[in-house]
Amino acid sequence: MKISASIYSSPDRSLAAIVADLDAHGIEYFHVDCNDDPKVFEDIDFIRQHSKTPIDLHIITADPEKYFSLLAQHPPDYVTFQYEDVADKSVLKRIPKNVARRLGFAITAVSDPAVFEEYADVFDFVLLMATIPGKSGGSFNKDIFRKIRQVKKRWPEKRVHVDGGVNGEVSFILRNMGVYASVSGSYLFKAASIGLALLNLKSNEHESHFQVRDFMLEVNEIPTLLPQMRSFENILRSIEVAGLGFTILVDEKNTLQGIISNADVRKGLLKNIDTIESITANDLTNYHPVTVNENASVQDLLRLIKSKQFPISYLPVVNDQNAVTGALTFFNLIKGEA
Repeated sequence: MKISASIYSSPDRSLAAIVADLDAHGIEYFHVDCNDDPKVFEDIDFIRQHSKTPIDLHIITADPEKYFSLLAQHPPDYVTFQYEDVADKSVLKRIPKNVARRLGFAITAVSDPAVFEEYADVFDFVLLMATIPGKSGGSFNKDIFRKIRQVKKRWPEKRVHVDGGVNGEVSFILRNMGVYASVSGSYLFKAASIGLALLNLKSNEHESHFQVRDFMLEVNEIPTLLPQMRSFENILRSIEVAGLGFTILVDEKNTLQGIISNADVRKGLLKNIDTIESITANDLTNYHPVTVNENASVQDLLRLIKSKQFPISYLPVVNDQNAVTGALTFFNLIKGEA
């Protein structure tokens, strides 16, 4: 996951010092918040003179059109417009292509991601605001985890960026969810060093405040099969339609009975290659999968993963009664960022 450093989150330091420090630590983007203030383009010009690091501009204004000429003169690499603040929403369909390399559509936690549908052909990525736009130091709104899943499912070709309240723990969750970039301000600049903060954002994880149920795929987002539905064809269709690489077996009370993954199907076919026509769910099912409780913390989850001698790709999530409440997948962590 890329890190975009919010340059106005350290008001006691000069812009020159901030740019030099961030560049020395290999930051991927400079995040510039424009709260309807054209003077930020002076800072953009200064950054351009002193650094080759891409600029990520977030404009909060009722009238985006008044910035089009400024953007054409000083094009950032990314420019994002805040949906809720725009007075005439039709302007968002008329943004010139020369204003930036990539266009972003920002929404706050109060907006339904469905509002992006009308503008999906115009914008390259969605920026989900987890705190109040333009304010530094807020707490992460965990409802954003659900919105990330919604955006990635509805528009899989669009990148997802997240801004606000991102610390080491949240960063681990976002990386696992396949978020392309996150904006970091207070966490980055209030750490003992920027280098340590970046390490935490990109690889480490410390304090744990979120539970697995806060960010898992919920039960209505994953494939499950009741006993009467477990023909070989239904198993294959369940895995294929969901596109997650597995299906979970449950009884009428949603109690976990097993899991069948792509790998389980492959192993079952090889084991029964001479009698494929009579293959059953029993030949394919892992009846003792590793699971995690929905109340487990991120630290608990990491300890569980590290305790196993084999890689975990899918993890059923259960409650205290062993009923399936969701699932976790780890492909985004395995493959790294694109």
